[in-house]
Amino acid sequence: MTLADTHALIWLWTGDDQLGSDARRIIDSALQDGDLAVSAMTFWEVAMLRGKERLAFPEDVAAWRRELLGQGLIEIPVDGEIGIRANELADFHADPADRIIVATAMTSHQLVTADRRILDWHGELRRLDATQ
Repeated sequence: MTLADTHALIWLWTGDDQLGSDARRIIDSALQDGDLAVSAMTFWEVAMLRGKERLAFPEDVAAWRRELLGQGLIEIPVDGEIGIRANELADFHADPADRIIVATAMTSHQLVTADRRILDWHGELRRLDATQ
């Protein structure tokens, strides 16, 4: 299963060229196959960034979420196991959203991200650079 990081999902939605052609193909294919997921934390992160005016996101976040879920996007809830795993990530930076998203991906997903701190992290995580 493919798990999109927050920015990768936004880039897909907005048609942003920052999402590379390989990543776009993989995400599109996963969505068509019913295998594209996001952490529930992604919607929290978008809402927080929009609320702080750090993200010029024109959509109502709740409506956007419902639309994506209606198109087959899978939302993975944050549970205790993910929370514990997020806390135990060795040598990982402190951002709680990134920790939760990475811990979610570690449950057998490939994470599509452009975040250099995640891409360069030495931990066991299947990942794909979203800019490729």
